[in-house]
Amino acid sequence: MIDQRINRIVGQLRGIQRMIQKRRDCNEILQQITAVKKAIDSVSKEIATTTVQRYVAKKDAQKVDRIMERIINI
Repeated sequence: MIDQRINRIVGQLRGIQRMIQKRRDCNEILQQITAVKKAIDSVSKEIATTTVQRYVAKKDAQKVDRIMERIINI
């Protein structure tokens, strides 16, 4: 699952590279960069949350998820 998401991000970055090479509109490029940033944040959150949840009780999983969301968004 994580591998697929990372591969998608890599594909998005290659797409941005092509957009730059083709001198596409700045707004289009920035929009794609923003999408990549959000995707990276999402993968970061998933990795961190999964790691932390290994060490907490199942009943606290949602609480951990909310805390990780706050941390990632700082």
